[in-house]
Amino acid sequence: MRLVHLLRAVTVEFGLRQTEFAARNGMHPTDVRALICLLDAARAAEPATAGLLGARLGLNSAGTTAVIDRLERLGHVARVRDEHDRRRILLRVEPAAIRLGREFFGPLIDGVLGVLDSFDPAERDAVRRFLTATHAVFASEPRP
Repeated sequence: MRLVHLLRAVTVEFGLRQTEFAARNGMHPTDVRALICLLDAARAAEPATAGLLGARLGLNSAGTTAVIDRLERLGHVARVRDEHDRRRILLRVEPAAIRLGREFFGPLIDGVLGVLDSFDPAERDAVRRFLTATHAVFASEPRP
């Protein structure tokens, strides 16, 4: 249970940092989660649509549109036509939003990477397996 409690402590701390980032930048905490979802989709080469974002955030269509509209007004997200299907609108995180996130979260990420550098490859693999399996447990549970 100590590992579960430590994982919870890390997620609580990360959530507090996300809330602080949101407040400093005139965003709602859901907006930060939306940006993370969109960046994750880009890293995975997934088309970032409003439908994907809504599903990942557990929002209905109106809620998803409100988040996208807020992020667009703030200049953090752009709606762009899919070059393969001009009828489809994709969401793109703007470079300025990425820079803003790096300025705030960069030192934390660098600290985590420093910790991981002290682990040997087998230890990093064990951490990766644990986090991947833990994520799968949470992702497989239906949302309330």
